[in-house]
Amino acid sequence: MIVRDRFRGLFPKYFLVLFMAVAVPLAINGVVEAWFGYRDQRARVDQLLDAEASSAAAEIHNFIHDISTQLGWLVQLPWTDEVDERRRTDAQRLLRQAPAIVSLTLLDHNALERLHVSRVSLNRIESRTDRSADPALVGARATQVWFSDVSYNRGSEPYLTVAVVGNRPSSGAVIAEVNLKLIWDVISAIKVGETGLAFVLDRPGRLIAHPDLSLVLRGAEETTSRPFRAVRDAIGPGADFATSQAADGRTVAVSAAPVAGPDWTVVVEQPLSEAYAPIYAALRRTATLLAMGTIFAGLLAYALAHRMTVPIKLLEEGTERIGAGAFDHRISLQTGDEFQRLADSFNKMAGGLALAQQHQERIAKLKRFLAPQVADLVDRTGDDSVLDGRRTDVAVVFCDLRGFTAFSAGVAPEEVMGVLSAYYEVLGRAIAQYEATLISFSGDGLMVLVNAPVAVEQPALRAVDLAIEMQKRVQELIAGWRARGYQIGFGVGLAGGSAIVGRIGYEDRLDYTAIGTVVNLAARLCASAADREILLDVEIATNVGGQRPLHDIGNRQIKGFDEAIPVFGISFGAL
Repeated sequence: MIVRDRFRGLFPKYFLVLFMAVAVPLAINGVVEAWFGYRDQRARVDQLLDAEASSAAAEIHNFIHDISTQLGWLVQLPWTDEVDERRRTDAQRLLRQAPAIVSLTLLDHNALERLHVSRVSLNRIESRTDRSADPALVGARATQVWFSDVSYNRGSEPYLTVAVVGNRPSSGAVIAEVNLKLIWDVISAIKVGETGLAFVLDRPGRLIAHPDLSLVLRGAEETTSRPFRAVRDAIGPGADFATSQAADGRTVAVSAAPVAGPDWTVVVEQPLSEAYAPIYAALRRTATLLAMGTIFAGLLAYALAHRMTVPIKLLEEGTERIGAGAFDHRISLQTGDEFQRLADSFNKMAGGLALAQQHQERIAKLKRFLAPQVADLVDRTGDDSVLDGRRTDVAVVFCDLRGFTAFSAGVAPEEVMGVLSAYYEVLGRAIAQYEATLISFSGDGLMVLVNAPVAVEQPALRAVDLAIEMQKRVQELIAGWRARGYQIGFGVGLAGGSAIVGRIGYEDRLDYTAIGTVVNLAARLCASAADREILLDVEIATNVGGQRPLHDIGNRQIKGFDEAIPVFGISFGAL
Protein backbone atom coordinates (compact mmCIF):
# COMPACT_ATOMS: atom_id res chain seq x y z
CA MET A 1 0.00 0.00 0.00
CA ILE A 2 2.86 2.39 0.83
CA VAL A 3 4.58 1.67 -2.48
CA ARG A 4 1.36 2.22 -4.38
CA ASP A 5 0.66 5.48 -2.55
CA ARG A 6 4.13 6.72 -3.40
CA PHE A 7 3.65 5.78 -7.03
CA ARG A 8 0.34 7.65 -7.11
CA GLY A 9 1.80 10.73 -5.43
CA LEU A 10 2.24 14.04 -7.19
CA PHE A 11 6.04 13.94 -7.14
CA PRO A 12 6.46 10.78 -9.29
CA LYS A 13 3.70 11.95 -11.63
CA TYR A 14 5.24 15.39 -12.11
CA PHE A 15 8.68 13.85 -12.41
CA LEU A 16 7.48 11.39 -15.05
CA VAL A 17 5.60 14.05 -17.04
CA LEU A 18 8.45 16.54 -16.99
CA PHE A 19 11.00 13.85 -17.77
CA MET A 20 8.95 12.55 -20.69
CA ALA A 21 8.37 16.10 -21.95
CA VAL A 22 12.12 16.44 -22.51
CA ALA A 23 13.24 12.86 -23.11
CA VAL A 24 10.52 11.84 -25.58
CA PRO A 25 11.16 14.71 -28.05
CA LEU A 26 14.88 13.95 -27.85
CA ALA A 27 14.23 10.27 -28.54
CA ILE A 28 11.84 11.02 -31.39
CA ASN A 29 14.30 13.49 -32.88
CA GLY A 30 17.07 10.89 -32.61
CA VAL A 31 14.96 8.22 -34.27
CA VAL A 32 13.88 10.58 -37.05
CA GLU A 33 17.43 11.75 -37.64
CA ALA A 34 18.65 8.15 -37.67
CA TRP A 35 15.98 7.12 -40.13
CA PHE A 36 16.61 9.98 -42.53
CA GLY A 37 20.36 9.54 -42.14
CA TYR A 38 20.03 5.84 -42.89
CA ARG A 39 17.86 6.54 -45.91
CA ASP A 40 20.21 9.21 -47.24
CA GLN A 41 23.28 7.07 -46.68
CA ARG A 42 21.62 4.12 -48.36
CA ALA A 43 20.80 6.33 -51.35
CA ARG A 44 24.42 7.53 -51.49
CA VAL A 45 25.72 3.95 -51.33
CA ASP A 46 23.24 2.96 -54.02
CA GLN A 47 24.36 5.81 -56.26
CA LEU A 48 28.04 5.11 -55.63
CA LEU A 49 27.86 1.37 -56.31
CA ASP A 50 25.61 1.84 -59.31
CA ALA A 51 27.96 4.46 -60.76
CA GLU A 52 31.03 2.27 -60.21
CA ALA A 53 29.32 -0.80 -61.69
CA SER A 54 28.05 1.15 -64.70
CA SER A 55 31.47 2.73 -65.22
CA ALA A 56 33.27 -0.64 -65.07
CA ALA A 57 30.71 -2.21 -67.40
CA ALA A 58 31.21 0.65 -69.84
CA GLU A 59 35.00 0.25 -69.75
CA ILE A 60 34.82 -3.51 -70.32
CA HIS A 61 32.30 -2.97 -73.08
CA ASN A 62 34.68 -0.46 -74.69
CA PHE A 63 37.52 -2.97 -74.34
CA ILE A 64 35.50 -5.66 -76.15
CA HIS A 65 34.07 -3.16 -78.63
CA ASP A 66 37.55 -1.87 -79.53
CA ILE A 67 38.69 -5.42 -80.27
CA SER A 68 35.56 -6.04 -82.36
CA THR A 69 36.13 -2.79 -84.27
CA GLN A 70 39.78 -3.62 -84.93
CA LEU A 71 38.76 -7.10 -86.16
CA GLY A 72 36.29 -5.47 -88.49
CA TRP A 73 39.12 -3.76 -90.37
CA LEU A 74 40.43 -7.20 -91.43
CA VAL A 75 37.22 -8.08 -93.30
CA GLN A 76 36.80 -5.01 -95.46
CA LEU A 77 38.16 -6.34 -98.80
CA PRO A 78 36.91 -9.30 -100.88
CA TRP A 79 38.98 -12.46 -101.08
CA THR A 80 40.70 -13.85 -104.23
CA ASP A 81 42.31 -17.23 -104.87
CA GLU A 82 45.80 -15.77 -104.63
CA VAL A 83 47.85 -15.47 -101.45
CA ASP A 84 47.23 -12.08 -99.88
CA GLU A 85 50.38 -10.94 -98.01
CA ARG A 86 48.71 -7.67 -97.08
CA ARG A 87 46.15 -9.42 -94.89
CA ARG A 88 48.99 -11.27 -93.13
CA THR A 89 50.73 -7.96 -92.49
CA ASP A 90 47.50 -6.46 -91.14
CA ALA A 91 47.00 -9.44 -88.87
CA GLN A 92 50.53 -9.22 -87.47
CA ARG A 93 50.07 -5.50 -86.88
CA LEU A 94 46.79 -6.14 -85.03
CA LEU A 95 48.51 -8.65 -82.73
CA ARG A 96 51.04 -5.99 -81.83
CA GLN A 97 48.38 -3.33 -81.28
CA ALA A 98 45.99 -5.51 -79.23
CA PRO A 99 47.95 -7.52 -76.63
CA ALA A 100 44.74 -9.23 -75.48
CA ILE A 101 44.31 -11.00 -78.84
CA VAL A 102 46.08 -14.37 -78.70
CA SER A 103 45.32 -15.60 -82.22
CA LEU A 104 43.56 -14.59 -85.42
CA THR A 105 41.96 -16.83 -88.05
CA LEU A 106 40.79 -15.32 -91.36
CA LEU A 107 38.20 -17.16 -93.45
CA ASP A 108 37.20 -16.35 -97.01
CA HIS A 109 33.72 -16.15 -98.43
CA ASN A 110 33.66 -19.97 -98.83
CA ALA A 111 34.40 -20.48 -95.13
CA LEU A 112 37.91 -21.76 -95.96
CA GLU A 113 40.74 -20.95 -93.60
CA ARG A 114 43.16 -18.66 -95.46
CA LEU A 115 45.33 -17.39 -92.60
CA HIS A 116 46.01 -18.27 -88.95
CA VAL A 117 48.44 -16.27 -86.82
CA SER A 118 49.01 -16.92 -83.11
CA ARG A 119 51.16 -15.90 -80.17
CA VAL A 120 51.24 -19.40 -78.69
CA SER A 121 51.06 -21.77 -81.67
CA LEU A 122 52.36 -22.15 -85.23
CA ASN A 123 51.03 -19.86 -87.95
CA ARG A 124 49.17 -21.36 -90.91
CA ILE A 125 48.82 -19.91 -94.41
CA GLU A 126 46.38 -21.09 -97.04
CA SER A 127 45.46 -24.31 -95.24
CA ARG A 128 42.08 -24.08 -96.98
CA THR A 129 40.42 -25.99 -94.12
CA ASP A 130 36.64 -25.87 -94.33
CA ARG A 131 35.30 -23.99 -91.27
CA SER A 132 31.71 -23.66 -92.44
CA ALA A 133 30.45 -25.66 -89.44
CA ASP A 134 32.45 -23.66 -86.92
CA PRO A 135 29.96 -22.25 -84.30
CA ALA A 136 31.87 -18.96 -84.34
CA LEU A 137 31.29 -18.53 -88.08
CA VAL A 138 27.67 -19.60 -87.83
CA GLY A 139 27.04 -17.16 -85.00
CA ALA A 140 28.82 -14.29 -86.72
CA ARG A 141 26.85 -14.78 -89.93
CA ALA A 142 23.66 -14.55 -87.85
CA THR A 143 24.61 -11.48 -85.77
CA GLN A 144 27.64 -10.05 -87.63
CA VAL A 145 29.55 -9.95 -84.31
CA TRP A 146 29.52 -13.08 -82.19
CA PHE A 147 30.89 -13.75 -78.70
CA SER A 148 31.43 -17.23 -77.30
CA ASP A 149 31.09 -18.39 -73.73
CA VAL A 150 34.24 -17.92 -71.70
CA SER A 151 36.64 -20.88 -71.85
CA TYR A 152 39.63 -21.51 -69.66
CA ASN A 153 42.94 -22.23 -71.33
CA ARG A 154 44.65 -25.07 -69.48
CA GLY A 155 41.88 -24.71 -66.88
CA SER A 156 43.07 -21.34 -65.61
CA GLU A 157 43.27 -18.40 -68.03
CA PRO A 158 39.87 -17.11 -69.21
CA TYR A 159 39.54 -16.81 -72.99
CA LEU A 160 36.83 -15.33 -75.19
CA THR A 161 36.28 -16.14 -78.85
CA VAL A 162 35.11 -13.19 -81.00
CA ALA A 163 33.97 -13.66 -84.59
CA VAL A 164 33.25 -10.82 -87.03
CA VAL A 165 31.97 -11.05 -90.62
CA GLY A 166 32.34 -8.35 -93.23
CA ASN A 167 29.60 -6.18 -94.55
CA ARG A 168 29.69 -8.15 -97.82
CA PRO A 169 29.71 -11.97 -98.17
CA SER A 170 32.90 -11.80 -100.26
CA SER A 171 34.80 -10.20 -97.36
CA GLY A 172 34.76 -13.43 -95.37
CA ALA A 173 35.15 -13.52 -91.58
CA VAL A 174 37.76 -13.29 -88.82
CA ILE A 175 37.85 -15.34 -85.61
CA ALA A 176 39.95 -14.11 -82.67
CA GLU A 177 40.90 -15.68 -79.34
CA VAL A 178 41.06 -13.00 -76.64
CA ASN A 179 42.82 -13.43 -73.30
CA LEU A 180 40.63 -11.84 -70.64
CA LYS A 181 43.32 -11.50 -68.05
CA LEU A 182 43.89 -7.99 -69.29
CA ILE A 183 40.46 -6.99 -67.93
CA TRP A 184 42.17 -7.21 -64.58
CA ASP A 185 43.58 -3.73 -65.18
CA VAL A 186 40.03 -2.33 -65.38
CA ILE A 187 38.71 -4.28 -62.38
CA SER A 188 41.70 -3.72 -60.10
CA ALA A 189 41.42 0.04 -60.66
CA ILE A 190 37.93 0.12 -59.12
CA LYS A 191 38.00 1.07 -55.43
CA VAL A 192 34.80 1.60 -53.49
CA GLY A 193 35.62 3.18 -50.18
CA GLU A 194 38.54 1.53 -48.38
CA THR A 195 37.94 -2.16 -49.16
CA GLY A 196 35.18 -2.29 -51.78
CA LEU A 197 35.95 -4.02 -55.07
CA ALA A 198 34.47 -5.18 -58.39
CA PHE A 199 34.44 -8.49 -60.26
CA VAL A 200 33.02 -9.82 -63.52
CA LEU A 201 30.97 -12.97 -64.11
CA ASP A 202 30.02 -14.49 -67.42
CA ARG A 203 26.52 -15.66 -68.29
CA PRO A 204 26.79 -19.05 -66.45
CA GLY A 205 28.20 -17.24 -63.42
CA ARG A 206 31.90 -18.12 -63.66
CA LEU A 207 34.49 -15.65 -62.39
CA ILE A 208 36.41 -14.05 -65.26
CA ALA A 209 37.80 -10.88 -63.64
CA HIS A 210 38.71 -10.03 -60.04
CA PRO A 211 41.37 -7.89 -58.33
CA ASP A 212 42.79 -11.14 -56.93
CA LEU A 213 44.17 -12.76 -60.08
CA SER A 214 44.57 -16.11 -58.35
CA LEU A 215 40.82 -16.36 -58.05
CA VAL A 216 40.41 -15.66 -61.76
CA LEU A 217 42.81 -18.47 -62.61
CA ARG A 218 40.56 -20.79 -60.58
CA GLY A 219 37.38 -19.33 -62.03
CA ALA A 220 36.48 -22.56 -63.80
CA GLU A 221 36.17 -24.28 -60.43
CA GLU A 222 32.64 -24.43 -59.05
CA THR A 223 33.81 -23.84 -55.49
CA THR A 224 35.50 -20.61 -56.57
CA SER A 225 32.64 -19.16 -58.59
CA ARG A 226 29.74 -20.25 -56.40
CA PRO A 227 30.05 -17.47 -53.73
CA PHE A 228 30.39 -14.78 -56.43
CA ARG A 229 27.39 -16.16 -58.30
CA ALA A 230 25.36 -16.06 -55.08
CA VAL A 231 26.22 -12.39 -54.70
CA ARG A 232 25.09 -11.68 -58.27
CA ASP A 233 21.86 -13.65 -57.84
CA ALA A 234 21.05 -11.75 -54.61
CA ILE A 235 20.64 -8.57 -56.61
CA GLY A 236 17.86 -9.99 -58.73
CA PRO A 237 16.57 -8.78 -62.07
CA GLY A 238 16.26 -5.02 -62.34
CA ALA A 239 17.65 -4.39 -58.84
CA ASP A 240 20.45 -1.90 -58.35
CA PHE A 241 21.28 -2.45 -54.71
CA ALA A 242 21.11 -5.39 -52.34
CA THR A 243 22.91 -6.97 -49.43
CA SER A 244 24.55 -10.37 -49.55
CA GLN A 245 27.24 -12.57 -48.06
CA ALA A 246 30.60 -12.10 -49.76
CA ALA A 247 33.04 -14.92 -50.51
CA ASP A 248 35.04 -14.07 -47.38
CA GLY A 249 31.90 -14.18 -45.19
CA ARG A 250 31.38 -10.44 -44.78
CA THR A 251 28.00 -8.82 -45.32
CA VAL A 252 28.31 -6.53 -48.31
CA ALA A 253 26.26 -4.02 -50.23
CA VAL A 254 26.29 -4.97 -53.92
CA SER A 255 25.20 -3.47 -57.21
CA ALA A 256 25.50 -4.83 -60.74
CA ALA A 257 25.54 -3.63 -64.33
CA PRO A 258 25.39 -5.72 -67.51
CA VAL A 259 28.13 -5.69 -70.15
CA ALA A 260 26.48 -5.48 -73.56
CA GLY A 261 27.66 -7.97 -76.14
CA PRO A 262 29.16 -10.96 -74.32
CA ASP A 263 26.32 -10.90 -71.73
CA TRP A 264 28.57 -10.51 -68.71
CA THR A 265 27.78 -8.91 -65.38
CA VAL A 266 29.97 -6.45 -63.48
CA VAL A 267 29.33 -6.67 -59.73
CA VAL A 268 30.58 -3.98 -57.33
CA GLU A 269 30.56 -4.72 -53.59
CA GLN A 270 31.40 -2.80 -50.44
CA PRO A 271 31.34 -4.14 -46.86
CA LEU A 272 28.11 -3.07 -45.21
CA SER A 273 29.96 -1.95 -42.10
CA GLU A 274 32.05 0.40 -44.23
CA ALA A 275 29.12 1.55 -46.36
CA TYR A 276 27.09 2.44 -43.28
CA ALA A 277 30.03 3.75 -41.24
CA PRO A 278 28.79 7.40 -41.48
CA ILE A 279 25.34 6.51 -40.22
CA TYR A 280 26.82 4.35 -37.45
CA ALA A 281 28.93 7.31 -36.38
CA ALA A 282 25.86 9.55 -36.49
CA LEU A 283 23.91 7.03 -34.41
CA ARG A 284 26.66 6.95 -31.82
CA ARG A 285 26.63 10.74 -31.64
CA THR A 286 22.84 10.74 -31.39
CA ALA A 287 22.93 8.08 -28.65
CA THR A 288 25.50 10.11 -26.73
CA LEU A 289 23.43 13.28 -27.02
CA LEU A 290 20.29 11.37 -26.09
CA ALA A 291 21.97 9.93 -22.98
CA MET A 292 23.20 13.37 -21.95
CA GLY A 293 19.79 14.90 -22.67
CA THR A 294 18.06 12.16 -20.70
CA ILE A 295 20.31 12.72 -17.68
CA PHE A 296 19.71 16.47 -17.92
CA ALA A 297 15.95 15.88 -18.27
CA GLY A 298 15.98 13.67 -15.19
CA LEU A 299 17.78 16.28 -13.09
CA LEU A 300 15.57 19.08 -14.37
CA ALA A 301 12.39 17.04 -13.83
CA TYR A 302 13.48 16.20 -10.28
CA ALA A 303 14.16 19.85 -9.45
CA LEU A 304 10.90 21.10 -10.96
CA ALA A 305 8.81 18.30 -9.42
CA HIS A 306 10.31 19.01 -6.01
CA ARG A 307 9.62 22.74 -6.41
CA MET A 308 6.03 22.06 -7.41
CA THR A 309 5.17 19.45 -4.78
CA VAL A 310 6.32 21.48 -1.74
CA PRO A 311 3.65 24.20 -2.23
CA ILE A 312 1.09 21.54 -3.08
CA LYS A 313 1.94 19.76 0.17
CA LEU A 314 1.30 23.00 2.06
CA LEU A 315 -2.02 23.40 0.25
CA GLU A 316 -2.90 19.81 1.07
CA GLU A 317 -2.19 20.33 4.76
CA GLY A 318 -4.21 23.55 4.70
CA THR A 319 -7.14 21.75 3.07
CA GLU A 320 -7.07 19.09 5.76
CA ARG A 321 -7.12 21.72 8.51
CA ILE A 322 -9.95 23.61 6.81
CA GLY A 323 -11.81 20.32 6.44
CA ALA A 324 -11.36 19.77 10.16
CA GLY A 325 -13.10 23.11 10.80
CA ALA A 326 -10.05 25.33 11.40
CA PHE A 327 -11.31 28.18 9.22
CA ASP A 328 -8.83 30.57 10.79
CA HIS A 329 -5.91 28.67 9.26
CA ARG A 330 -3.92 30.56 6.58
CA ILE A 331 -1.26 29.42 4.09
CA SER A 332 1.91 31.47 3.69
CA LEU A 333 3.70 31.12 0.32
CA GLN A 334 6.11 33.66 -1.17
CA THR A 335 6.95 32.03 -4.50
CA GLY A 336 5.82 34.95 -6.66
CA ASP A 337 3.99 32.66 -9.09
CA GLU A 338 0.66 30.88 -9.51
CA PHE A 339 1.19 28.94 -6.29
CA GLN A 340 1.31 32.15 -4.29
CA ARG A 341 -1.84 33.41 -6.03
CA LEU A 342 -3.46 30.04 -5.31
CA ALA A 343 -2.49 30.32 -1.66
CA ASP A 344 -3.98 33.84 -1.51
CA SER A 345 -7.18 32.53 -3.10
CA PHE A 346 -7.17 29.67 -0.62
CA ASN A 347 -6.92 32.09 2.28
CA LYS A 348 -9.79 34.14 0.86
CA MET A 349 -11.81 30.97 0.48
CA ALA A 350 -11.10 30.02 4.08
CA GLY A 351 -12.41 33.42 5.21
CA GLY A 352 -15.48 32.98 3.02
CA LEU A 353 -16.06 29.52 4.44
CA ALA A 354 -15.95 30.93 7.93
CA LEU A 355 -18.65 33.45 7.03
CA ALA A 356 -20.62 30.80 5.17
CA GLN A 357 -20.47 28.52 8.18
CA GLN A 358 -21.88 31.23 10.38
CA HIS A 359 -24.59 31.87 7.80
CA GLN A 360 -25.45 28.18 7.46
CA GLU A 361 -25.65 27.80 11.23
CA ARG A 362 -28.07 30.72 11.30
CA ILE A 363 -30.19 29.27 8.48
CA ALA A 364 -30.14 25.84 10.07
CA LYS A 365 -31.40 27.38 13.27
CA LEU A 366 -34.18 29.13 11.34
CA LYS A 367 -35.17 25.88 9.62
CA ARG A 368 -35.56 24.22 12.99
CA PHE A 369 -38.36 26.62 13.84
CA LEU A 370 -39.69 27.89 10.50
CA ALA A 371 -41.20 26.39 7.38
CA PRO A 372 -38.50 25.50 4.78
CA GLN A 373 -39.80 28.06 2.27
CA VAL A 374 -39.58 30.80 4.89
CA ALA A 375 -36.04 29.82 5.85
CA ASP A 376 -35.04 29.70 2.17
CA LEU A 377 -36.46 33.19 1.66
CA VAL A 378 -34.35 34.49 4.52
CA ASP A 379 -31.35 32.68 3.02
CA ARG A 380 -31.85 34.28 -0.41
CA THR A 381 -32.47 37.81 0.86
CA GLY A 382 -29.91 37.65 3.63
CA ASP A 383 -32.31 39.61 5.82
CA ASP A 384 -34.88 38.15 8.22
CA SER A 385 -36.90 41.38 8.21
CA VAL A 386 -39.10 39.70 5.58
CA LEU A 387 -40.49 37.70 8.51
CA ASP A 388 -41.76 40.77 10.32
CA GLY A 389 -45.51 41.03 10.69
CA ARG A 390 -47.36 42.68 7.81
CA ARG A 391 -50.78 42.66 6.20
CA THR A 392 -51.13 41.16 2.78
CA ASP A 393 -53.59 39.31 0.55
CA VAL A 394 -53.18 35.55 0.78
CA ALA A 395 -54.91 32.41 -0.28
CA VAL A 396 -55.24 29.91 2.58
CA VAL A 397 -55.62 26.18 1.95
CA PHE A 398 -56.72 23.74 4.65
CA CYS A 399 -57.05 19.99 4.12
CA ASP A 400 -57.50 16.88 6.22
CA LEU A 401 -58.62 13.27 6.02
CA ARG A 402 -62.23 12.21 6.54
CA GLY A 403 -62.77 9.34 8.96
CA PHE A 404 -59.20 9.40 10.14
CA THR A 405 -60.08 9.43 13.86
CA ALA A 406 -62.13 6.25 13.54
CA PHE A 407 -59.46 4.68 11.34
CA SER A 408 -56.62 5.45 13.78
CA ALA A 409 -58.58 4.01 16.67
CA GLY A 410 -59.09 0.68 14.92
CA VAL A 411 -55.60 -0.16 13.54
CA ALA A 412 -52.10 -0.57 14.87
CA PRO A 413 -49.97 2.56 15.37
CA GLU A 414 -47.54 1.31 12.71
CA GLU A 415 -50.37 1.29 10.16
CA VAL A 416 -51.37 4.82 11.18
CA MET A 417 -47.82 6.09 10.76
CA GLY A 418 -47.49 4.37 7.41
CA VAL A 419 -50.66 6.03 6.12
CA LEU A 420 -49.57 9.46 7.41
CA SER A 421 -46.08 9.10 5.90
CA ALA A 422 -47.46 8.35 2.44
CA TYR A 423 -50.09 11.09 2.88
CA TYR A 424 -47.56 13.80 3.81
CA GLU A 425 -45.16 12.61 1.10
CA VAL A 426 -47.59 13.25 -1.77
CA LEU A 427 -48.89 16.50 -0.25
CA GLY A 428 -45.34 17.77 0.28
CA ARG A 429 -44.45 17.20 -3.39
CA ALA A 430 -47.62 19.04 -4.49
CA ILE A 431 -46.93 21.99 -2.17
CA ALA A 432 -43.33 22.27 -3.45
CA GLN A 433 -44.54 22.01 -7.07
CA TYR A 434 -46.83 25.06 -6.68
CA GLU A 435 -44.35 27.06 -4.52
CA ALA A 436 -46.73 27.30 -1.62
CA THR A 437 -45.70 27.57 2.02
CA LEU A 438 -46.55 24.84 4.51
CA ILE A 439 -47.39 26.68 7.69
CA SER A 440 -48.32 23.85 10.02
CA PHE A 441 -49.68 20.34 10.18
CA SER A 442 -51.41 18.58 13.02
CA GLY A 443 -52.39 14.96 12.79
CA ASP A 444 -53.99 14.61 9.39
CA GLY A 445 -54.61 18.36 8.82
CA LEU A 446 -52.40 20.85 6.97
CA MET A 447 -52.42 24.62 6.59
CA VAL A 448 -50.82 26.09 3.46
CA LEU A 449 -50.32 29.73 2.46
CA VAL A 450 -50.08 30.99 -1.12
CA ASN A 451 -48.55 34.46 -1.78
CA ALA A 452 -46.81 34.72 1.59
CA PRO A 453 -44.03 35.10 2.43
CA VAL A 454 -43.09 34.54 -1.26
CA ALA A 455 -45.28 36.56 -3.62
CA VAL A 456 -46.66 34.72 -6.68
CA GLU A 457 -48.79 35.65 -9.67
CA GLN A 458 -52.54 34.86 -9.49
CA PRO A 459 -52.44 33.39 -5.97
CA ALA A 460 -56.13 32.40 -6.07
CA LEU A 461 -55.72 30.36 -9.28
CA ARG A 462 -52.54 28.78 -7.96
CA ALA A 463 -54.29 27.85 -4.71
CA VAL A 464 -57.14 26.21 -6.67
CA ASP A 465 -54.68 24.26 -8.84
CA LEU A 466 -52.82 23.20 -5.70
CA ALA A 467 -56.05 21.96 -4.13
CA ILE A 468 -56.97 20.01 -7.28
CA GLU A 469 -53.48 18.42 -7.39
CA MET A 470 -53.72 17.52 -3.71
CA GLN A 471 -57.08 15.82 -4.29
CA LYS A 472 -55.74 13.85 -7.26
CA ARG A 473 -52.70 12.58 -5.44
CA VAL A 474 -54.47 11.74 -2.17
CA GLN A 475 -57.35 10.02 -3.98
CA GLU A 476 -54.80 7.72 -5.62
CA LEU A 477 -53.63 6.79 -2.12
CA ILE A 478 -57.22 6.40 -0.89
CA ALA A 479 -57.95 3.88 -3.65
CA GLY A 480 -55.19 1.70 -2.28
CA TRP A 481 -56.24 2.23 1.32
CA ARG A 482 -59.84 1.25 0.63
CA ALA A 483 -58.62 -1.91 -1.07
CA ARG A 484 -57.08 -2.74 2.30
CA GLY A 485 -60.37 -1.92 4.10
CA TYR A 486 -59.55 1.59 5.30
CA GLN A 487 -62.55 3.92 5.09
CA ILE A 488 -60.80 7.25 4.64
CA GLY A 489 -61.74 10.35 2.64
CA PHE A 490 -60.12 13.70 1.87
CA GLY A 491 -61.54 17.24 1.83
CA VAL A 492 -60.09 20.68 1.06
CA GLY A 493 -61.15 24.22 1.91
CA LEU A 494 -59.87 27.49 0.42
CA ALA A 495 -60.39 31.10 1.33
CA GLY A 496 -58.78 34.31 0.12
CA GLY A 497 -58.40 37.78 1.52
CA SER A 498 -56.34 40.04 3.72
CA ALA A 499 -54.42 38.57 6.67
CA ILE A 500 -51.58 39.44 8.97
CA VAL A 501 -48.56 37.24 8.25
CA GLY A 502 -45.26 37.07 10.12
CA ARG A 503 -43.28 35.27 12.75
CA ILE A 504 -44.74 34.64 16.12
CA GLY A 505 -43.45 32.96 19.25
CA TYR A 506 -40.52 33.54 21.60
CA GLU A 507 -36.72 33.57 21.35
CA ASP A 508 -36.20 29.83 21.38
CA ARG A 509 -39.26 28.94 19.34
CA LEU A 510 -40.58 30.90 16.34
CA ASP A 511 -43.25 30.07 13.81
CA TYR A 512 -44.34 31.81 10.64
CA THR A 513 -48.12 31.96 10.38
CA ALA A 514 -51.14 33.95 9.20
CA ILE A 515 -53.83 35.46 11.38
CA GLY A 516 -57.20 36.74 10.26
CA THR A 517 -60.77 35.91 9.32
CA VAL A 518 -59.63 34.33 6.04
CA VAL A 519 -57.71 31.69 8.01
CA ASN A 520 -60.76 30.77 10.09
CA LEU A 521 -62.96 30.68 7.00
CA ALA A 522 -60.61 28.34 5.15
CA ALA A 523 -60.49 26.02 8.17
CA ARG A 524 -64.33 25.98 8.44
CA LEU A 525 -64.73 25.30 4.71
CA CYS A 526 -62.29 22.38 5.01
CA ALA A 527 -64.33 20.99 7.92
CA SER A 528 -67.50 21.24 5.82
CA ALA A 529 -66.01 19.59 2.70
CA ALA A 530 -66.98 16.00 2.04
CA ASP A 531 -64.68 13.37 0.57
CA ARG A 532 -63.46 14.27 -2.94
CA GLU A 533 -64.78 17.83 -2.45
CA ILE A 534 -63.04 21.23 -2.61
CA LEU A 535 -64.92 24.23 -1.09
CA LEU A 536 -64.05 27.85 -1.93
CA ASP A 537 -65.17 31.19 -0.62
CA VAL A 538 -66.48 33.95 -2.86
CA GLU A 539 -63.11 35.76 -2.91
CA ILE A 540 -61.31 32.78 -4.45
CA ALA A 541 -64.19 32.03 -6.83
CA THR A 542 -64.28 35.63 -8.06
CA ASN A 543 -60.53 35.76 -8.73
CA VAL A 544 -60.53 32.39 -10.51
CA GLY A 545 -63.54 33.32 -12.65
CA GLY A 546 -64.16 30.91 -15.50
CA GLN A 547 -60.61 29.58 -15.59
CA ARG A 548 -61.57 26.44 -13.64
CA PRO A 549 -64.87 24.42 -13.50
CA LEU A 550 -66.52 25.92 -10.37
CA HIS A 551 -70.14 25.49 -9.33
CA ASP A 552 -72.19 27.60 -6.95
CA ILE A 553 -73.28 25.61 -3.92
CA GLY A 554 -75.26 28.54 -2.48
CA ASN A 555 -75.22 30.14 0.90
CA ARG A 556 -74.12 27.86 3.70
CA GLN A 557 -74.11 28.44 7.41
CA ILE A 558 -70.55 28.17 8.56
CA LYS A 559 -69.66 27.63 12.20
CA GLY A 560 -68.18 30.76 13.74
CA PHE A 561 -69.92 33.11 11.25
CA ASP A 562 -73.21 34.86 12.14
CA GLU A 563 -74.63 34.82 8.64
CA ALA A 564 -74.64 32.24 5.92
CA ILE A 565 -71.94 32.86 3.36
CA PRO A 566 -71.82 31.99 -0.35
CA VAL A 567 -69.81 28.81 -1.01
CA PHE A 568 -68.46 27.46 -4.30
CA GLY A 569 -67.19 24.00 -4.96
CA ILE A 570 -65.09 21.83 -7.22
CA SER A 571 -66.17 18.23 -7.38
CA PHE A 572 -63.14 15.99 -7.85
CA GLY A 573 -65.28 13.52 -9.77
CA ALA A 574 -65.94 16.21 -12.42
CA LEU A 575 -62.26 16.88 -13.02
